[in-house]
Amino acid sequence: MATTALKTTTAEWRDYLALCKPNVVALIVFTAVVGMLLASPGMVPLDVFVFGTLGIGLASASAAAINHVVDQKIDAVMGRTRGRPLPQGAVNGREALIFAVALGVVAMLILVLLVNPLTALLTFLSLIGYAVVYTMYLKRATPQNIVIGGAAGAAPPVLGWAAVTGSVDPGALLLFLIIFAWTPPHFWALAIHREEEYRKVDMPMLPVTHGKDFTRLQILFYTVLLLVVTLLPYGYGMSGGLYLGGALVLGLGFLYYAVRLYRGDDDRMPMRTFGFSITYLMALFALLLVDHYVPNLMALIG
Repeated sequence: MATTALKTTTAEWRDYLALCKPNVVALIVFTAVVGMLLASPGMVPLDVFVFGTLGIGLASASAAAINHVVDQKIDAVMGRTRGRPLPQGAVNGREALIFAVALGVVAMLILVLLVNPLTALLTFLSLIGYAVVYTMYLKRATPQNIVIGGAAGAAPPVLGWAAVTGSVDPGALLLFLIIFAWTPPHFWALAIHREEEYRKVDMPMLPVTHGKDFTRLQILFYTVLLLVVTLLPYGYGMSGGLYLGGALVLGLGFLYYAVRLYRGDDDRMPMRTFGFSITYLMALFALLLVDHYVPNLMALIG
């Protein structure tokens, strides 16, 4: 009996964790942390770092859980999502919604009381933008859903920046632009691979409404745009040669995948492009971070 109870408790814990989309939240938190570190010439105050990261992470988890609640019917149809806790009946909609609201309330309290009101406001707007505007409306209303809704997904580095400075500066907006331009080629590559599933649930994703060939062209266009946008931190003086060289190499790598995908001669390219896009964003932001601290390390050594 004790073993059975332990297994049930573990399963419930894992189900609630799955509602948070931990892999997605981890990437969001990573970009927010980079925003914090880039906003400070030295080390970020420990309290701001800990509570800012925790608040932004919990708010992101709250938005993810709301997404599960809203999309539970279509999740039950799509192969990629039918194993989620709600379609499987492991958690019901009411429990998931209470969990999501609780996470959101705790996140806002942390950010308001222990970080600053601006970060709390921007985080709340991002949560509403993703969980309500994108998930409840844009996702079902227009094939440009991922472009317009991408603003919410591009906010984390701005939130991290605001947590440290209490303001939104041009550097933060450049980080926002990078993720904003990255989102369409990242997600549309997955949408091409899952086109039949989106068609089945009548979701107006770009490959469904305009076809795969047009979507491939748009991915190529946005990848070129992304390559240009990633050069802006260097042009603005926010980063140095180390970042510039790395950004060019990564950008050309992404462009290679986009061109291969555009040619449409390999059915594996959509998911390969999708997978590379995640590695690309993590590596790009890591480069920004390394480039930011290398001059300080060199000065200390010198």
